[in-house]
Amino acid sequence: QVQLVESGGGLVQPGGSLRLSCAASGNVFSINAMGWYRQAPGKQRELVASITRIGSTNYVDSVKDRFTISRSNAKDTVYMQMSSLKPEDTAVYYCSAGNFARYNQLGDYWGRGTQVTVSS
Repeated sequence: QVQLVESGGGLVQPGGSLRLSCAASGNVFSINAMGWYRQAPGKQRELVASITRIGSTNYVDSVKDRFTISRSNAKDTVYMQMSSLKPEDTAVYYCSAGNFARYNQLGDYWGRGTQVTVSS
């Protein structure tokens, strides 16, 4: 089993920045991809960004050029630097990880989520 613990959410003004972190523990050697989903009130959960163990990344179009995902394999931690934040980025952000059997997909393990609110 793998445990994921997120940190770094909060309240920020439009145009501001936040950095989310997600630390994995347990059977971390089984993990390939790590990343983030988000769910806004009344909306479906959507994939925001993911990164594989070798550094291949994937982003939803709405965050390209504003969010950057990175990873420390030594620390079993994934980060997401969010810049130029917009009110529509407001959501609960969930860390997720996927085993090698899923190739580059997430979804085997989930964190509890961290709230990001973008508001003036």
